[in-house]
Amino acid sequence: MEIIKQFKALSDLTRLRLLNILNHYELNVNEIVSIVDMIQSGVSRHLKILLEAGLLVLRKDGSFIYYSANKSRDNFSLINLACSSIEKETVCALDLKKAKQSIIIRKNRSKRFFQTVAPQWDRLKKEVLGNFDLNGILKQRAPGCDRVADLGCGTGEMLGSLFLENKKILIGVDSSPEMLEQARIKLPSLNAIDLRLGELENLPMKDQEVDTVIMSMVLYHIFEPEKSIHEVFRVLKPGGIFLLADFEKHDQENIKEIIGGSWLGFEKAQVTNWLSTGGFSLLSFDRYEVEKGLCINLYSAQK
Repeated sequence: MEIIKQFKALSDLTRLRLLNILNHYELNVNEIVSIVDMIQSGVSRHLKILLEAGLLVLRKDGSFIYYSANKSRDNFSLINLACSSIEKETVCALDLKKAKQSIIIRKNRSKRFFQTVAPQWDRLKKEVLGNFDLNGILKQRAPGCDRVADLGCGTGEMLGSLFLENKKILIGVDSSPEMLEQARIKLPSLNAIDLRLGELENLPMKDQEVDTVIMSMVLYHIFEPEKSIHEVFRVLKPGGIFLLADFEKHDQENIKEIIGGSWLGFEKAQVTNWLSTGGFSLLSFDRYEVEKGLCINLYSAQK
């Protein structure tokens, strides 16, 4: 029986520690080894037991394999019960502190990338998307509302396009100061566009501040996409629209060398699940082929 296998997997303190860490963060083996201070073979053995018990899931991304807790409906209560039983232990608090530091290291690596490419970003993006007018499609899909947020606004291309429509209050958020500086140079009027520096997993926005949120070719850069989707739900007004465009899952590692990223795109089922658990109702889905054999998936969802 599956439950017996799961109880056996949870009967070891190290595996409980691993499950608790991976219930909070998605990490690769090297990161996990540095957190729990064990040899890799030992960590891999424990991860295999948790995987076989159905308590973990893995994601292959190029040469890396990332692990996280399997938060399916069947496992949700059991995992939360197991983690809550040890969360007050000193070693577990230290584990989570180290895990958070691993994520910060990743984010700093991403920020250094954007520091370098910000002045050439529009050209690099065009190298991948070609002449595909994603901004035009998103503009058509955005309802005629008053307050719109472009999350991960980059150099402000989308905001500039929306600015041409009068009576819109526009907010742009990006985690890269260099990208926002390029936006300030290129955008027609800063009086009508509010540019904010902040992480998409912790938006510098009020609850229910906007009617529409656009997140275009940004999710694949985010280390914790599900958290950013929950943040979108928070800042949208009831009935608000979320337009999400990103790469369909692919295996072209070289794309990261051009435009960076933490993910090699996403499967449709993965994104629709994140939207559903985040409280959204999917309204429509469209798929577009672009350059280099890549595809862009566009999701329209409502709060």
